[in-house]
Amino acid sequence: MQKSWCVAKPSSDQATLSANINFACSKVDCRVMQKGCPCFSPDNLMSHASIAMNLYYQAKGRNQWNCDFRGSALVSKPWRNVCHCSLSSSLFNLITFNFIL
Repeated sequence: MQKSWCVAKPSSDQATLSANINFACSKVDCRVMQKGCPCFSPDNLMSHASIAMNLYYQAKGRNQWNCDFRGSALVSKPWRNVCHCSLSSSLFNLITFNFIL
């Protein structure tokens, strides 16, 4: 199965992104986004929302319906690695990336 990633739509507003972070991080471990951790940078809402949403999407089995977030997310295929984030649980690795919309 080819890897796919859940990322925030660039048109998403700040309230939606914050709500997505809160929801995803209430269901999965988002510690990789804390200051000093591998996925803290870049420190902006869009990046952190995409990481949290992707953590949730990956943990739930990469089903299309796990990357909806009320229409504020999209599934993408990675084409270039930018940051490699590992979870201590070793269940999976998260790679944040530049993606093609």
